[in-house]
Amino acid sequence: MTIDADGFPAPPALVEHARRFHAEGGTPATPRVAATVLLLRPAGDDFEVYLIRRVAAMAFGGMYAFPGGGVDPSDSQAHLDWAGPPPAGWGERLALTPQAAQAVVCAAAREVFEEAGVLLAGPDAQTVVGDVSGDDWEADRVELEQHRGGFADLLARRGLTLRSDLLLPWSRWITPDFEPRRFDTYFFVALLPEGQRTRDVSGETDHTLWIRPADALARVAAGELSMLPPTLVTLGQVADAGGLAGVVRASADRDAANPVTPRLEFTDDSAARFVLG
Repeated sequence: MTIDADGFPAPPALVEHARRFHAEGGTPATPRVAATVLLLRPAGDDFEVYLIRRVAAMAFGGMYAFPGGGVDPSDSQAHLDWAGPPPAGWGERLALTPQAAQAVVCAAAREVFEEAGVLLAGPDAQTVVGDVSGDDWEADRVELEQHRGGFADLLARRGLTLRSDLLLPWSRWITPDFEPRRFDTYFFVALLPEGQRTRDVSGETDHTLWIRPADALARVAAGELSMLPPTLVTLGQVADAGGLAGVVRASADRDAANPVTPRLEFTDDSAARFVLG
């Protein structure tokens, strides 16, 4: 799939689905708020991003994406030690209420622990935990993944502070209105904490890899990897940032509040392209 200033081609089946939805006066589904995290690590003079492939039976199965998932109601109600911008500060950056902003940030940190085994938390506001791959940590992760415990409870029991400052806001995407399952997803960037390592632990994935963004884009172009447009566009953006330091600098000026919502524009030959708007 090639994405340029004119957008990107829409698969014929999706175009037909969109035509039918609008012809029948369909009602758009309410998007579920979600969060996703681009984990980055140095790789020589460049850097790599962590990708997971969703299992075929899931929504977006077979597609490579970043760790992430839906916001849980408990994410907005949790009382936890917090480092970095307060929820009100996050609310200003994301154009959300403090409570809603806390939910999105907590969901991002929780999901990256559940799906990649990486914990963005530490004993205090200046440090981060080291290796969290031991059996005791894995038991905590499974309990969280299976909704038998809350993220705030885990951090409190471990005496840890959520390092919200390790999450850098990047963008926001909303699924097109004709899709039956829609998400309002906040994208964050985070550098892999020193001493931690990703692990293929989620039952929702069947393959993981660390890869340079430029190489991932090349493999998509060659038909070796499949990705949805938000993943592909975001990879292109971080690849153009000029290294990890460039990504961090770019994040400060990114618009993470106004959503990108791909819309279909039909051409004279009855084909259609998605335009990013």
